[in-house]
Amino acid sequence: MEHTRPAIRIPGKIAAEIGGKIVLGRLKPGTILDGEIEASDERKVSRSAYREAIRILIAKGLVQSRPKIGTRVTDRTQWQLLDPDVLSWIFAKEPPRELLESLFELRKLVEPEAAALAAERRSLEQLNRLGAALEIMARETLHTERGRLADKTFHGILLSASSNPFLISLSSSVTAAVAWSTAFKERTQRLRRDAVTDHVKVYEAIAARSPAGARAAMIELIELAFTDAIQIRRRAGVAKRRTRR
Repeated sequence: MEHTRPAIRIPGKIAAEIGGKIVLGRLKPGTILDGEIEASDERKVSRSAYREAIRILIAKGLVQSRPKIGTRVTDRTQWQLLDPDVLSWIFAKEPPRELLESLFELRKLVEPEAAALAAERRSLEQLNRLGAALEIMARETLHTERGRLADKTFHGILLSASSNPFLISLSSSVTAAVAWSTAFKERTQRLRRDAVTDHVKVYEAIAARSPAGARAAMIELIELAFTDAIQIRRRAGVAKRRTRR
């Protein structure tokens, strides 16, 4: 059975609409958004709903609102790029190449060391939970929502098993990055390569309490995932050019 996503409230939908345009470069930094009255009338929503949407975007660093100036799109340096919502907006369409590369660079900095620590510090209960998530991934595959949820869970448990509170605090961001990049690959073109085997190597190294093995396996997993994403992005670009002809 597929998991049912909770309904998104109107302010969340408006924030996603505007936020998506910002992170994908359709609304450039410095752009002044329409005023509250005009924007709410255009969308046929209440002013309070639109104000709440703007507050969501302000909290995520995407816009600033100042008296007599209005609501202005901020520079990327101010965006909360690891916010799960912002990540979802980036991957809702085809993400910019530089953001995709930077996201995988971050994963490569964080997750291999987390895997190495997990190999040293994991408990039997955490190892069993990793194994259970892996079993679901193998059974359901990453073509299903349950399989992708298990993938996200696997990476979350691994960060928890590092027993490093600062790494654990990155869990929601890292697992969101994993989930959305996998969903993007699946949505754009069904994954041809079986990524579950990459996770098995990580699991086996953690089970064997091999920090070096876990680190190497996680680096390989991330590099292969990045290659998948770039190839899919390239094929999508070719298909788009053909459509224009």
